[in-house]
Amino acid sequence: MWAWIVPIVIVAVLLSGLRIAREYERAVVFRLGRLRGVKGPGLYWLIPLGIETQRKVDLRTNTVDVERQETITRDSVTVKVNAVLWFRIMDPVKAVVEVANYYAATYQIALTSLRNIIGQHDLDEILKERDKISGILQAIVDKATDPWGIKVEMVEMKDVELPEGMQRAMAQEAQAVRERRARLVKAEAEYEASKRLADASRLMAENPLALELRRMQMITEVGAEQNTTTIVMMPSEFVTLAESITDSFKARPAAPQSAPEE
Repeated sequence: MWAWIVPIVIVAVLLSGLRIAREYERAVVFRLGRLRGVKGPGLYWLIPLGIETQRKVDLRTNTVDVERQETITRDSVTVKVNAVLWFRIMDPVKAVVEVANYYAATYQIALTSLRNIIGQHDLDEILKERDKISGILQAIVDKATDPWGIKVEMVEMKDVELPEGMQRAMAQEAQAVRERRARLVKAEAEYEASKRLADASRLMAENPLALELRRMQMITEVGAEQNTTTIVMMPSEFVTLAESITDSFKARPAAPQSAPEE
């Protein structure tokens, strides 16, 4: 009987050391507390009875939602900012041996770096240059986590919340800018229209028939509307004659004044 039990026990002990790691997993193996290497993916065997132990790590990209932080910008504006961090393990041995909890450590690095980077920029830069600030933040966090075998793939600022007073001030500023732009556009349109009218008047002055045609067109347009407006037409020659008489009076020299009698 014992001849059967002993081999069965030995086989059972040996089989208890079989392990399986998925394609995206790696097992960091320790033998009596000392690092022996990385195993997986697939089927592998560990010395049973606690002689060899393992710690599995996931090589897939991790997504971390960095909680909202209330911080002060360089121009002394209080804002609330949150971000999203994507990272993955590149070296399983470093992620296990060099840091106690790589996930929490990476999260805390991203949290403190976010507060620091916001304090180094003005509010306008944070609102207008999010991509640039996200790139700087990614470089900082990636450099800090590199000794842990972690690669920070991307950091994105998710939302920037402003105080209500600052929101109203920015809305008023934006409205003032839009009004200024509208006034400039209107002024440019009036300037272009005045130039066109000046050109048209110059052409009509050079060609009196064009002026007569324009006058007749105006009468047609007014007559098309049902109104009681009375129009008295004056030939353009009268206008020209009046202008010439006015010019002649202006050009006539003034009569000399007689000396007063003593």
